Amino acid sequence: MTKLAVLKLLEQRGKTKYWLYKQLGMSYQNFNRMANNQTKSIRYEMIEALCQVLDCTPNDLFEIDFDQPENR
Repeated sequence: MTKLAVLKLLEQRGKTKYWLYKQLGMSYQNFNRMANNQTKSIRYEMIEALCQVLDCTPNDLFEIDFDQPENR
Protein backbone atom coordinates (compact mmCIF):
# COMPACT_ATOMS: atom_id res chain seq x y z
CA MET A 1 0.00 0.00 0.00
CA THR A 2 1.34 3.41 -0.97
CA LYS A 3 0.79 6.03 1.71
CA LEU A 4 1.36 9.75 1.95
CA ALA A 5 3.89 10.47 4.71
CA VAL A 6 2.77 14.04 5.38
CA LEU A 7 2.20 13.59 9.12
CA LYS A 8 5.66 12.07 9.55
CA LEU A 9 7.27 14.94 7.62
CA LEU A 10 5.37 17.51 9.68
CA GLU A 11 6.56 15.89 12.91
CA GLN A 12 10.16 15.87 11.68
CA ARG A 13 9.91 19.57 10.86
CA GLY A 14 8.13 20.57 14.07
CA LYS A 15 5.04 21.75 12.18
CA THR A 16 1.34 21.03 12.69
CA LYS A 17 -1.40 19.81 10.39
CA TYR A 18 -3.07 23.19 10.84
CA TRP A 19 0.07 24.98 9.64
CA LEU A 20 0.18 22.83 6.49
CA TYR A 21 -3.54 23.28 5.90
CA LYS A 22 -3.11 27.06 5.95
CA GLN A 23 -0.10 26.87 3.60
CA LEU A 24 -1.97 24.80 1.01
CA GLY A 25 -5.20 26.80 1.00
CA MET A 26 -7.49 23.86 0.32
CA SER A 27 -10.72 22.89 2.07
CA TYR A 28 -10.13 21.35 5.48
CA GLN A 29 -12.23 18.30 4.65
CA ASN A 30 -10.16 17.48 1.56
CA PHE A 31 -6.92 18.31 3.35
CA ASN A 32 -7.78 16.08 6.30
CA ARG A 33 -8.68 13.16 4.02
CA MET A 34 -5.39 13.56 2.16
CA ALA A 35 -3.27 13.87 5.31
CA ASN A 36 -4.92 10.79 6.85
CA ASN A 37 -4.56 8.68 3.69
CA GLN A 38 -8.30 8.45 3.13
CA THR A 39 -8.19 9.41 -0.54
CA LYS A 40 -7.48 7.33 -3.61
CA SER A 41 -5.68 9.96 -5.69
CA ILE A 42 -3.59 13.09 -5.45
CA ARG A 43 -2.97 15.63 -8.20
CA TYR A 44 0.50 16.39 -9.49
CA GLU A 45 -0.08 20.03 -8.54
CA MET A 46 -0.68 19.00 -4.93
CA ILE A 47 2.46 16.85 -4.88
CA GLU A 48 4.43 19.84 -6.15
CA ALA A 49 2.85 22.17 -3.57
CA LEU A 50 3.57 19.73 -0.74
CA CYS A 51 7.19 19.41 -1.86
CA GLN A 52 7.61 23.19 -1.97
CA VAL A 53 5.99 23.82 1.40
CA LEU A 54 7.71 20.91 3.17
CA ASP A 55 11.03 21.39 1.32
CA CYS A 56 11.17 17.77 0.24
CA THR A 57 11.04 15.57 -2.85
CA PRO A 58 8.22 13.28 -4.02
CA ASN A 59 10.33 10.37 -2.73
CA ASP A 60 10.04 11.85 0.77
CA LEU A 61 6.26 12.24 0.47
CA PHE A 62 5.39 8.61 -0.12
CA GLU A 63 5.96 5.34 1.72
CA ILE A 64 5.20 1.86 0.45
CA ASP A 65 4.14 -0.92 2.81
CA PHE A 66 4.37 -4.17 0.87
CA ASP A 67 2.92 -6.15 3.80
CA GLN A 68 -0.41 -4.31 3.77
CA PRO A 69 -2.64 -4.90 0.73
CA GLU A 70 -4.37 -1.94 -0.87
CA ASN A 71 -8.08 -1.53 -0.19
CA ARG A 72 -9.92 -2.03 -3.47
